[in-house]
Amino acid sequence: MKNELNRNYSEVTEFILLGFRTHPKLQSLLFLVFLLIYMVTVVGNISMIIVIKMDSRLQTPMYFFLRNLSYLDLCYSTVIAPKTLANFLSHEKKISYNGCAAQFFFFALFVTTEGFLLAVMALDRFSAICFPFLYPVHMSPKVCVQLVTGSYICGGINSIVQTGFTFSLRFCGENRLDHFFCDVPALIKISCVDTFVNEIVLFILSALIIITTTTVILVSYAYILSTVLKIPSTQGRSKTFSTCGSHIAVVSLFYGTVFFMYAQPGAISSPEQSKIVAVFYTLIIPMLNPLIYSLRNRDVKDAVKRILCRK
Repeated sequence: MKNELNRNYSEVTEFILLGFRTHPKLQSLLFLVFLLIYMVTVVGNISMIIVIKMDSRLQTPMYFFLRNLSYLDLCYSTVIAPKTLANFLSHEKKISYNGCAAQFFFFALFVTTEGFLLAVMALDRFSAICFPFLYPVHMSPKVCVQLVTGSYICGGINSIVQTGFTFSLRFCGENRLDHFFCDVPALIKISCVDTFVNEIVLFILSALIIITTTTVILVSYAYILSTVLKIPSTQGRSKTFSTCGSHIAVVSLFYGTVFFMYAQPGAISSPEQSKIVAVFYTLIIPMLNPLIYSLRNRDVKDAVKRILCRK
């Protein structure tokens, strides 16, 4: 069937993002909800970046990584949100072929980089708690920059491969994407050629990234837990492990949704379910991350107070 479509239709030059199929009046409500979420995301992440940059006591490896996490959250939500908001108010809901490819490339770049950065942050906590005397050496400014750069390189490689494979597919006639942004499962679904290889590549790459990064995180926390349990006082154990609480919450949210979306063979079979999950990891998680780190982190709250008092 796909071969017949391939012969009978010309290549598409633009896609229509069907988004959320609701009553027109609900589109306005969704616009307001998404706008509020995006505004909170932008304000929260920019505030986190500014606070860490301005406060001298937060010039540590942990907060260097946290500042980069806020930057990534800001970037990949911005890749998705403005176009989604515009489509809520538009009848056409179009995106050009090149615009779709660019949107997916940058989204994949920033999301994958964030996955690797979360693993790096687990390594940072492992080094700080298990080897406190060697921590300044293990996490020197040079090493921190190299780890962040490595995360971007891994993200870039995945993004290039995924974008290359996905947009080497042919799209003949059918250009309606049952999604609110350009994502692999929705694009694979409307292709007019055999997509078996693409589905396997998506599954293998996603599984490989998740297995690699989660292994680093789990092993790091296994050593951290072992070290914390050796601390004699309950107060000492609580204080030491409290620095990991925010990171554990962020990791659980991020990897739970990404695994559900990409790393299981049936992940592309339910468009409506995929949209709900996608809203969570493209918009909700970037909004929650700065809130989690600010509300659960005494250092950040104290830094905010010092900056406000200084003014």
